[in-house]
Amino acid sequence: MTGSNWLSGDAVELGCHTVTRDEILAFATAYDPQPFHIDDAAAAETPFGALCASGWHTAALWMRYHVLWAQQAFPENGGNAGISPGIRDLKWLKPVYVDDQLRFYSQVTERRAMAERPGHRLLKSDNWVDNQHGERVLEFTSAVFVTDSVDQGA
Repeated sequence: MTGSNWLSGDAVELGCHTVTRDEILAFATAYDPQPFHIDDAAAAETPFGALCASGWHTAALWMRYHVLWAQQAFPENGGNAGISPGIRDLKWLKPVYVDDQLRFYSQVTERRAMAERPGHRLLKSDNWVDNQHGERVLEFTSAVFVTDSVDQGA
């Protein structure tokens, strides 16, 4: 799927990733060292029932695949995925476990010119991650500033 499909409002799959035990432990040890992210026995005693990835890890994986996709979809933008003023409504809906296979998605829901920033547009998008069972594990809404040259194709 091309960048112009995304800009015109089609849902785009950004990539897929199988989450490993080693990466769960590495991310959690560095950034979210809660027992259910770093200790099997402790995780077994929680409502999760097993070691699971940090929600921030899942969000960081979405970002990685968004950037990699944008670099291919918009090479004229120099590999820049855009500048974001922020996200809204971030929800971790289901835990992500060892060996879960994740698919990352984005869909533009709004495009508007920026009167205060000539030559730029603000894109809003719905973004989500599904696991191998088709279950939504994460969702959020984001905004990103892009140049008119990026937005030309839709």
